[in-house]
Amino acid sequence: MKTTILIHCPDQSGIISAVTGFIHAKGGNIIYLDQHVDKEADVFFMRLESDFDPNSLDLDQFKNEFTTTLSKPYQMDWSLHLDTVLPRMAIFVSKYNHCLYDLLSRHHSGELNAEIPFIVSNHNDLEHIAEQFNIPFYHIPFSKAAKLKAENQQLALLKEHKVDFIVLARYMQIVSGTLIDEYPNRIINIHHSFLPAFAGAKPYHAAFERGVKIIGATSHYVTEELDAGPIIEQDVTTVSHAHSIQDFIGKGRDLEKIVLSRAVKLHVKRKTMVYNNKTVIFS
Repeated sequence: MKTTILIHCPDQSGIISAVTGFIHAKGGNIIYLDQHVDKEADVFFMRLESDFDPNSLDLDQFKNEFTTTLSKPYQMDWSLHLDTVLPRMAIFVSKYNHCLYDLLSRHHSGELNAEIPFIVSNHNDLEHIAEQFNIPFYHIPFSKAAKLKAENQQLALLKEHKVDFIVLARYMQIVSGTLIDEYPNRIINIHHSFLPAFAGAKPYHAAFERGVKIIGATSHYVTEELDAGPIIEQDVTTVSHAHSIQDFIGKGRDLEKIVLSRAVKLHVKRKTMVYNNKTVIFS
C-alpha cells in the first residue's frame, strides 16, 4: 500500500530524521522524499511517499501516533493520502470546449488518475461532449436574479457526489465566496494570460496591439481576489509581427489546455502545497 504524506511546519532541526524514523519503525519503505525550506518565512515543507504492507498497517493507529509523536511537538499541519483512493474532480465549463476535451481525453487514456462524477455548465452547448465520454452533465443556468439558487444547486451536487476538488475549464462565471470557503485551495482555474498581465475580456487582442513577443497561460487556485490566487503552473510561447489575432488565440488555447492539465495532474498527485498565497510544487 502506497501512502503520500504532506507536511509543513516551523523550520527546526531533526524533522526529517524524526519522520523517516517513525515511518521505518512502522514498517514503511520510503520511496520518495522531497523537502523545501522557505528561509524568509522560516517554514519547512516535505512530501514523502512510502510503501507499507497493507496487512500490517493500522491506519487509524498510525494517524493517532503520528499526531502525538510528531505533529504536536513539531507544530505540523499534515495530511496522509492513499494511492488507492482516487480524488473526485468536478468540472465546471461554459461554452469553450478545448480545455474540457483535453481533460476528458487525458482521463479516458488513464493519464489523469482521478474520478469525474459530473460536469456542470451554465450553458447546454457542451452537453454532447459529456455524452461522448459517458459522464453526467448538469445544466445550471446562471443569472443575477438566480445567482443564489444556482450556487445552492452547485453545492448540493458537489456534496452529493463527495467531490474533492473543482476544475474551472474556462468556466465564464465568477465563483462565489461561499463555494471558495467550502473548497479552499481546491478550485483550479485556467487564466488566458501569463499573469499578472493583459487581464480582461480580450487579452489576445490587447497583447496583439502591444506587439508582444510571448503570450502565456496561468493556472491557479481560486481565491476571492479575482485572478490573484496561488499560481500552480504557467507557460509561454513565442509570437511575432507575422502572427494574426487568430494565431494568437489558437496558440493561447493550446497553452491553456496544456497548462491546466499540468496543474490538475500536480494537484491529483498531491504535489502542491499552499502557503501565504504561494505554492510549493514538488517534482
